[in-house]
Amino acid sequence: MANEIRIIPVRGLPEIGPGDDLAALILAALAHDNLVLEAGDILVVTQKIVSKAEGRLIDPASVEPSAFAHQIAAQARKDAHFQEVVLRESRRIVKMANGVLITETHHGQICANSGVDESNVSGGRIVCLLPEDPDHSAAQLRHQIAQRSGVTLAVIISDTFGRPWRDGQVNVAIGVAGMQPMSDFAGIDDPHGYTMHATLIAVVDEIAGAAELVMGKIDGVPVALVRGYAYTPSERATSRQLLRDPRMDLFR
Repeated sequence: MANEIRIIPVRGLPEIGPGDDLAALILAALAHDNLVLEAGDILVVTQKIVSKAEGRLIDPASVEPSAFAHQIAAQARKDAHFQEVVLRESRRIVKMANGVLITETHHGQICANSGVDESNVSGGRIVCLLPEDPDHSAAQLRHQIAQRSGVTLAVIISDTFGRPWRDGQVNVAIGVAGMQPMSDFAGIDDPHGYTMHATLIAVVDEIAGAAELVMGKIDGVPVALVRGYAYTPSERATSRQLLRDPRMDLFR
């Protein structure tokens, strides 16, 4: 357990566009702020700039809505073209009520509108989609930054999700590279001698949520540097480990 964890906003990144070299831009922003990467650092990067760099942008008007998209758009009093984009990004509809569409994405994430987002996207009605493979995106970004900086680090790609049981949104990890996403305390005795049996902490979600405190939603800070957290390194861990097996999910 670290005595202190620092979370540092990485400012000065330009507006990201398709094809931009995200690793180079992040390293330049770090250098501009006189921040030098250290072994064991974690970079939390918002999904939005990853998706923009990967060209995951679409004008809903460019897709032809299906009859079902028209139906749910009429019920929700929303645009049928937007709803069609949401449907194409989904594996299945989990819940649809009161104008809210909760879906399971092709990645297995369960979220509102398949993660399709209209906020912080310039250019008319253009919307932003989730990366096709957020874990691959995280691994690629980690490799590029490590190769250019000579520093071994971890990368978390974060996005904002609502939560069952509680109001308000939090940032969670949808892509992970370089670290175990969870800490398992099962079989360990607590200070009172009780052996824990089902304590599995989603540390990457906790880090993503904490990083959002310095990134904000409208402050133009899409990257945070987390320093001092003693994570378990891993070359094979992915965010998919966070997805609960449907057989163990009491709410499906």
